Amino acid sequence: MAYQKVRQPKISDVIVERMEEMILEGTLKPGQKLLPERELSKQFEVSRPSLREAIQKLTAKGLLVSRQGGGTYVSEDLGGSFMDPLLELFKSHPEAQYDLLEFRHALEGVTAYYAALRSTATDKQAIQTSYDALQVHHENKDFEKEVSADVDFHLTIAASTHNMVLLHMMRALFSLLRQHIGDNLQNIYPKSGYRQKIHDQHYKLMQAIFSGEPDAAQRAAHDHLAYVEESLLEQGRENTRVERAMRRSGNS
Repeated sequence: MAYQKVRQPKISDVIVERMEEMILEGTLKPGQKLLPERELSKQFEVSRPSLREAIQKLTAKGLLVSRQGGGTYVSEDLGGSFMDPLLELFKSHPEAQYDLLEFRHALEGVTAYYAALRSTATDKQAIQTSYDALQVHHENKDFEKEVSADVDFHLTIAASTHNMVLLHMMRALFSLLRQHIGDNLQNIYPKSGYRQKIHDQHYKLMQAIFSGEPDAAQRAAHDHLAYVEESLLEQGRENTRVERAMRRSGNS
């Protein structure tokens, strides 16, 4: 019987495989700058030529981008296939917000479920940190930073599912989701009590995840989005009443 010689993999290919895993699992995020070559080679315990070759391969795949004199970055275009002209239409057509809320019901419900089921102590700490940042901006009523922190809170939960598809679906929709949340909060927050209610719902969602109760976490996510939807509908009805009153006043 003839035996085939076992070939050792090239060091650069091993590095490529490891960095691809880091991108998939979210350790390396779109737009993130890599450590300098010297530090990165020490962390991987490989030679700088092997690391350089791996980076060239990842760049050729479109996963990394080298900037002249500015280092190497994870490509910001990852998941770009989700950001086509159709999704741009969602941003300019308010009626699409309810369809997007339905989509968020499905996506964030299952995200909360698996976060409660699988999140580690490290994941829980990351969720707590993102919630604490949200709390600061909530108390300061810093709208723009609160919107960003809101998005980051939901994405941190997605990362704790340890489901790479869920995480990257949420990341790919980040800019759309950010505008959607911003538009929602801008319509809702001027109303007394709404801002605190939504913040309390975030806390309830976090606690259900920390308690390891997937069904409760899923319900908390659904309750949160159902409240947002009902609040938007009520705001829409109120806007209609105001417009009618103004028309009547103008005709009198």
